[in-house]
Amino acid sequence: MNSDFSTQEMILASDTRPDGKPIFACDGQGFKQLLNASLKWLELHTDHINSLNVFPVPDGDTGINMYLTLQAACTEIADSPAREVGTIAQLASRGALMGARGNSGVILSQILRGLAQGLEGKEDFNAVEFAEALKRGAEVAYKAVIKPVEGTILTVIRESSQAALEAAPQMADLRDLLEYIVHEARDSVARTPSLLPILREAGVVDAGGQGLFVVLEGMSRYMHGDIIQTTQALKRSVDLHTQAAFEEEYGYDVQYIITGTNLDVAKIREDISAMGTCPLVVGDSTTIKVHIHTPFPGDPLNYGARVGSISRVIVENMQEQYQEFILGRASPMPPAAEKEEKPDIAVVAVSPGSGLSRVFQSLGVNVIVPGGQTMNPSIEQLLEAVKKAPADQVIILPNNPNIILAAQQAQALAEKRTRVVPTKSVPQGISAMLAYNYTLDLDANIRAMERGAAQVRTAQITIAVRDARIDDLEVHEGQLIGMLDGRLLVVGNELEPLALDLFGRIDMEEVEVVTLYFGDTVNESQAQKLAARLHEAFPEVEFEVIEGGQPYYHYIISIE
Repeated sequence: MNSDFSTQEMILASDTRPDGKPIFACDGQGFKQLLNASLKWLELHTDHINSLNVFPVPDGDTGINMYLTLQAACTEIADSPAREVGTIAQLASRGALMGARGNSGVILSQILRGLAQGLEGKEDFNAVEFAEALKRGAEVAYKAVIKPVEGTILTVIRESSQAALEAAPQMADLRDLLEYIVHEARDSVARTPSLLPILREAGVVDAGGQGLFVVLEGMSRYMHGDIIQTTQALKRSVDLHTQAAFEEEYGYDVQYIITGTNLDVAKIREDISAMGTCPLVVGDSTTIKVHIHTPFPGDPLNYGARVGSISRVIVENMQEQYQEFILGRASPMPPAAEKEEKPDIAVVAVSPGSGLSRVFQSLGVNVIVPGGQTMNPSIEQLLEAVKKAPADQVIILPNNPNIILAAQQAQALAEKRTRVVPTKSVPQGISAMLAYNYTLDLDANIRAMERGAAQVRTAQITIAVRDARIDDLEVHEGQLIGMLDGRLLVVGNELEPLALDLFGRIDMEEVEVVTLYFGDTVNESQAQKLAARLHEAFPEVEFEVIEGGQPYYHYIISIE
């Protein structure tokens, strides 16, 4: 701080200077209060930020992700008595990075990282120093994204920080500068639909940009002496997934490889499916991968031995395996050494439902991280999963576009050699695992898994949570909507006609197998009925039904 400024002119934890005297500088404890004020203000606006979803689907989570990221930063600095703003900023940056969730949360953590770099070694900051640090925050955030997109939170931090840098030399009072930054951020958010056509068509501004505006506004309100009350609504700190359904009885998970000649995949799939639930039978005339959940493990094993030679046999008690998941923790499989030698490569996969977790485990995933739509895992949770993985080389399958950036940050921070296969959906993750080969090295497996993920298409059926107009489709709250590879294709009021309409828009002549993973709002009987109706319409296609257990989405559909 300049020697002309007295300590009475600084913003302190107990003094926001509502008396009108200028605030020339902010120390570490003052910066802590600014972040805490932003957290409270962000909590009050979380629902609104969540609602700014391009698609009217029930998975808007930008507000929650940004709140939990900032909450992690505030938790990290809560007990620090440091007066140096550089120290507090570094602690906040570390907390935000570990707690970052979703793309907007990760970008927010990078903004705080850049801010910390700009404030490194400083006891306090004045208007010019804060503007310079904010500009550094924008630069670091842009570098964190491989392909930056304008009309997003990145645009808002870039335009706001540039405006702050130009105005700061004329603004000695920090309150004036923050008020100006907030004004510029508001205007930048309002311009996002003009930069990103999909926002304009959906009639919304960018959710991440709006979240950043709220963070900055919270700081400004506190600095002007406003008291921010919190509802405590988000003090649950994130209950990623209430896995009460995991307490049911599962019997045994049986998996093995059949090798032979002239194997009939369709016949074997039909026979295995009759022996239990969650069947998965894929392969060709010489090699077939079999997976089934059954109370009688001997049945599928005896069957496999009759039709060919079986190998890599695994039989696991599912009830014992999934006790860990009841608590929603990232849980490794039993130590690989109990069954075979420690693997050279382990796989971590993010899964949004109990049934999907069982499928991933059956395919060889070593650690499951519960998460998905509205419950994106943090970087710290992904790092913990990598640490638990029983190998020194680890592959992460995020299985959601909003988790890829966090996974990439975890890769950069992990002590183990870690790679990310950027799967955007659960079907892509499953297809990637089907391409995994334990005899290949890490790089070869990454290439094979990326090719595998690209060979599957993903459809989803859910309910619209608000009115919208997307791609000339009028959507009303409460209607069913069907999407293909992230694009909204059909809208309707009845599920079966909507599903038929959705598949009618796909070139089914190229499709061999469709798997319906039904969610927690659908029972197996309903799913089987829908599969039968679809098979009537498309008799050349094999339709499979597997319990997914995912929330919000009636069906996640794999099309191969």
